[in-house]
Amino acid sequence: MDYPLIVNDDGVKIKPEEMEKEKLYHCVFNNKVLLVYKDFQDFLNCYEIEERDLVDQIKISKSDSEIEKILENYIQKEDIKN
Repeated sequence: MDYPLIVNDDGVKIKPEEMEKEKLYHCVFNNKVLLVYKDFQDFLNCYEIEERDLVDQIKISKSDSEIEKILENYIQKEDIKN
């Protein structure tokens, strides 16, 4: 299966038909990180991160689990609630 987020000069193309439900996908475009997932009702959820330190950490990460840890640490550090 191809990765469902494709980045090119024009923007980001999302292929929801290739996404697993409840799995987080990411890409970097214009120094922003886009986080996308398809929930159990097949709704797409997309979040954009612009914070420089966070974007830089995600850019150099080597795996999805590492990205999830970066995000979890950030959420705890900033005391972000749902």
